[in-house]
Amino acid sequence: MEEALTFTTVVEKFDSNLWGYHFMVPELASQELLASDARRVICVLNGKAEFQCALMPKGEGQYFINLNKKLRDQLRLTVGSQVDVALRPDNSTYGLPMPEEFAELLRQDPEGDTLFHALTPGKQRNLLYIVGHVKSPDLRISKAMICLEHLKNNNGKINFRQLNAELKNPG
Repeated sequence: MEEALTFTTVVEKFDSNLWGYHFMVPELASQELLASDARRVICVLNGKAEFQCALMPKGEGQYFINLNKKLRDQLRLTVGSQVDVALRPDNSTYGLPMPEEFAELLRQDPEGDTLFHALTPGKQRNLLYIVGHVKSPDLRISKAMICLEHLKNNNGKINFRQLNAELKNPG
């Protein structure tokens, strides 16, 4: 299934501390994506904003996709806003872009590469997000180095509290 599934829905907000703004995925669309083993998808909203995300289970066979503040602001979406959605399976290796700086460090550091690839896909995405969401190439290199050193110093495990402290106070 490579053709995008399209539908129109509205922005909603959960009454929860865990999940916030989101939109529901119609049952037929979620069933078709899940039948092709595509829980990770590429989503295009209003033909303008494309991002990688996951179908999140709400229960009773219903699925939703989270909307972060940056996307909501970019598209001027609020609760009740109508949104046109196109979803297609995300066949990328990691479910997020691999920053070229991080890829180069992994290529140069076999131990770091092994530890990174031993992580669960979700933890790999956490690190890719940490490294990739900053604009400065120098800062991406610094964050990538800190993440790999963290993995090496913690036997391939991530202690997020410790990693956040290391990222805030490098050196």
